[in-house]
Amino acid sequence: MDSDVALGVYAVLTLAALVTLGMLVLRGRASDRSAAHLLAEAQAEAAQVRARAEADVAAKLALAESTAAAAARDRQATEEHAKAAREDLRRQRDDLERRSARLHEREERLERALESAEARERALRALESELAAREEALRDVAEERQRILERAAGLTAEQARAQIVAGAEQRAKRDAVIRVREIERVAQEEGDARAREVITSAIQRVATEQTTEAVVTVLHLPSDDMKGRIIGREGRNIRAFEAATGVNLIVDDTPEAVLLSSFDPVRREVARTALEALVLDGRIQPHRIEESVERAQRDVDARCLRAAEDAVVSVGVHDLHPELVTILGRLHYRTSYGQNVLKHLVESAHLAGLMAAELGLDPGLLRRCAFLHDIGKALTHESLGSHALVGADLARKYGEEPDVVHAIEAHHNEVEPRTVEAVLVQAADAVSGGRPGARREPLDAYVKRMERLEEIAAGRDGVEKVYAMQAGRELRVMVLPDRIDDIQAQVLAREIAKQIEDELTYPGQIRVVVVRESRATEVAR
Repeated sequence: MDSDVALGVYAVLTLAALVTLGMLVLRGRASDRSAAHLLAEAQAEAAQVRARAEADVAAKLALAESTAAAAARDRQATEEHAKAAREDLRRQRDDLERRSARLHEREERLERALESAEARERALRALESELAAREEALRDVAEERQRILERAAGLTAEQARAQIVAGAEQRAKRDAVIRVREIERVAQEEGDARAREVITSAIQRVATEQTTEAVVTVLHLPSDDMKGRIIGREGRNIRAFEAATGVNLIVDDTPEAVLLSSFDPVRREVARTALEALVLDGRIQPHRIEESVERAQRDVDARCLRAAEDAVVSVGVHDLHPELVTILGRLHYRTSYGQNVLKHLVESAHLAGLMAAELGLDPGLLRRCAFLHDIGKALTHESLGSHALVGADLARKYGEEPDVVHAIEAHHNEVEPRTVEAVLVQAADAVSGGRPGARREPLDAYVKRMERLEEIAAGRDGVEKVYAMQAGRELRVMVLPDRIDDIQAQVLAREIAKQIEDELTYPGQIRVVVVRESRATEVAR
């Protein structure tokens, strides 16, 4: 096909050469010699074109032969690849046949296992039916037996169950008390000597004062004539004095003395100072009363601040906020059960510092915690809440450390103590308030507390007699020996002590002693 194309091209070229020649002949009307020459050139050119066409045909034929050889090689490679593919397909078909055979075997095994499981399920259902029938029969027998036992014992099942539970509870309590007593015995053997040494050493090294504060102040006068001046015309002086001070001024038949009555010790001291100055001056009138009260107020404020500064120096806490020092000064005339609060803080701080030194703790931190633990009492009339929480908020406000704040808020267990410092502050507070002569309480409150102590113990089952001893610091409880054993006596003592802690307010500690006495008596004749 390529040779035909080459011959066609050759013919076209020859025809083009002849046409060109003819055109030249026609145009130039050249001579025959020129035409012959041109014809010769055209023939030579046509020969060259033929030669080139033959060369192209030869090249095309060579290319076609090489292409045919390559096609033959490709066909051979394709046949080999097809043969390999057929072999691979045969192997895959054999593998699929083997897998299919294995799957068929597994299906047969699963069918046999399913049939076995169904047979077991039917057997289990039958067994369950049989067990249900037996359970029903046993339940009927148990109910019949329970009815027989109830008729024989005269108790219902609930009553018998309650008795069993009560017995188990009693045994559990006994076991718990025995365990607790053993733990307490070991702890006391290890800690009593050390604790006694620490507290005794701290108490012996602190010098204290006995309490003498009261809610009434007596002011001695130079003569009874001064009473008339104090009262004034139609009582205007005494009314002006009471209005300016907020203190009741009592003028009675007591010779050469008047009484100043108020529950606020600071106001009472201001009134005493003002009235003392008025008596010395002798000129008593409403205007001078107001001036004297103002001077007395400034004087008392200065004394409170000086007392607070002296307390700070005595304790050794020198970096308190100035506002805290001012607030501490208000406690100079404040009392708690007759005990001066500022002196109580100083005493507690010394006790806490001594105990901290004995235990290897930081005495400075403990003195600071104990010195500030009752600061809230200066603001209880201005803020809501217990003085422990009020004092903690106050200390937090003025930048005290978290350990100090926690010791203040936990010293009366409004917050559970979490640090050793908080526990030691509680101990120092209890020692300072519970020592002999530290505190006192009114007679009516004392009598009510004693009566309530006896009522709490007398209301318990098995208690025969109750005696409140040592001004209410010890409670003796006599129990019936045939109704209360030794373990129950220990439980009773704990329960009474817990109820006293929850219901009563008292200084110091109260010891609860349960006495169980057994006597055997015979007469010899």
